Amino acid sequence: MALGIFGINHKTATVEVREKVSFNPEVVVDALHRLKDQVGVSEAAILSTCNRTEIYFSANEDISAPLIKWMAHFHQVDPNDLEMAAYIHKDEEACRHIMRVACGLDSLVLGEPQILGQLKSSYSVAREAGSAQSTLMRLFESSFSIAKQVRTETAIGENPVSVAFAAVSLSKHIFSDLSKCNVLLIGAGETIDLVTKHIKEQGVSKIVVANRTLTRAEELAKRFSAKAIMLSDIPDYLPDADIVISSTASQLPILGKGMVERAMKKRRFKPVFMADIAVPRDIEPQVADLEDVYLYTVDDLHEVVEENRKSRQKAAEHAEQLVGYGVEKFQQQLRSLDAVSTLTAFRQQAAEISDAELEKSLAQLKKGVSPERVLTQMARSLTNKLIHEPTVNIRQASSEGRLELIDSARELFGLNDASQNESQDS
Repeated sequence: MALGIFGINHKTATVEVREKVSFNPEVVVDALHRLKDQVGVSEAAILSTCNRTEIYFSANEDISAPLIKWMAHFHQVDPNDLEMAAYIHKDEEACRHIMRVACGLDSLVLGEPQILGQLKSSYSVAREAGSAQSTLMRLFESSFSIAKQVRTETAIGENPVSVAFAAVSLSKHIFSDLSKCNVLLIGAGETIDLVTKHIKEQGVSKIVVANRTLTRAEELAKRFSAKAIMLSDIPDYLPDADIVISSTASQLPILGKGMVERAMKKRRFKPVFMADIAVPRDIEPQVADLEDVYLYTVDDLHEVVEENRKSRQKAAEHAEQLVGYGVEKFQQQLRSLDAVSTLTAFRQQAAEISDAELEKSLAQLKKGVSPERVLTQMARSLTNKLIHEPTVNIRQASSEGRLELIDSARELFGLNDASQNESQDS
């Protein structure tokens, strides 16, 4: 049974292509059933995120071409475009790939933890659909185990590597419990959107979003249960803000020293954390001179991000070693299973031969043939039938010059030890 992974990700395909081949949650179960019926996979699971779509499968033969054809038909895309963006990993490399994915080593943001939860969800759906059984079950469980070990033994996911995350993380240096803070976010673009997500994850409930266009601020505020205001309303809300994070496209500063100074007086100089992620700056540099104002610029945040990225990269090297151990261990499990199945088949074959000879012998005894003659004949017949196939194969190997098979046969049947014992006895 061969393992395989077919997929595209942020490194091989544009966002336009990734969007076309993503699987909506409501169609995944149907897609899994179609994969088994139409492509011929024995087992399958589907992972579909904004950065990757991957199909994990086991099959008895190479299904690369049928799988690309099926995927193109399912999503109504050009097979040639799909083939140019896709990758296929098999057996050991498939195992290595899924473990790297689970650990965040293959993510756009090195070490990000969300992918592990998404992978677990995909596995759960496949289990419920009956499309992930013994082989994929072992593969996923091994991947989850390695991911847990990586999270436990390395610092790959501990330090922020995005400016938005860094801004939120630095605010914890001033306020130990962010859930009790009032937050003012200035801007409504992608960066502030990401900041808002991280802020909400910290349990913050009091968030105000200020933007030049109120409609855009209201769209963002609605998604995060926040309050939307215009930029002109900032002086009224600034005194209540414990955390201020700004990222706009304004060419002029939005917060001047005078405005912040007046707000600090109303706050009775309670500390405030400010992060200016904009270029050009949204907050006048002189604001940093005010007492109890902790202002971080985009350069400060980039320095933090770069240091953390180096830290994650060092942790990633250790994580890669752990993945290597995980792959080796999983391959040993598969080899062990192969040995068990081989021994089971060998034992079954021998049992069938034995049962057949026993049945003949019992029939001979009922006819009155002497037990001594019956036993002698059964022993000879049983021996001949048990060694028939190995004898034929060894002779053929010898005629073809495959001496390694003969050496393996001697080792397998313990003939080397037997010949040594004979020489010692003589």
